[in-house]
Amino acid sequence: MNIYGATALVSGANRGIGRHLAAQLVERGAKVYATARRPESIDLDGVEVLALDISDPLAVAAAARAAGDVNLLVNNAGIGGGTLLGDLDAVRAALDVNFWGTLSMARAFAPVLAANGGGAMVNIASSASWFVFPGSSAYAVSKAAVWSMSNALRQELAGQGTSVTSVHLGAADTDMMKGYDVPKMDPADVARITLDGVEADAFEVVVDDFTAMVKASLGKDPRDFDKQFQQFLDS
Repeated sequence: MNIYGATALVSGANRGIGRHLAAQLVERGAKVYATARRPESIDLDGVEVLALDISDPLAVAAAARAAGDVNLLVNNAGIGGGTLLGDLDAVRAALDVNFWGTLSMARAFAPVLAANGGGAMVNIASSASWFVFPGSSAYAVSKAAVWSMSNALRQELAGQGTSVTSVHLGAADTDMMKGYDVPKMDPADVARITLDGVEADAFEVVVDDFTAMVKASLGKDPRDFDKQFQQFLDS
């Protein structure tokens, strides 16, 4: 998809990867709706700001009405989560936002994308779509669902000419990852690689070497990956 001249909506555009995605879309010549639950927290030039809580169906429907010219939907908003056997409310919240919220956006904007020629949808997933980092199993389950959902939507939206890209990365230097002592990417680099993938019509964007290693392990004995991952943690 050619980003120049496109009209994009980015959820969770007030910080982290979403903020860089919105800013770089503007730099690449797109009209951008930058959205967040607290729209006053968005401090970007050249964007149209909208309030949006993707876990609120009424807010999602209102955004789809307000941004009826969108042909590039970037589903970036998400939250972390605890463990599956921990606080059940935290598990539900992770799924409510990361899976159900993203699906709600896809369902609301699919007709908008169709009306505007098909366009593209981008779902920010994670390397955690394919493995579980200790202490974040609820997040991993939700992002595995985003990956599977992206594959399903790619099939279901092909008839209207909408491409669907899932984006997978390890750790980025964002607020969500503050408590983790692991190597972290610059979120600006994540945004750039993501948008390059959109312009290349990629099905999946694997952002970093760690994530490529995780993906490559899927066809092997998972015990081998456990050993590799432990070596990564110990390094």
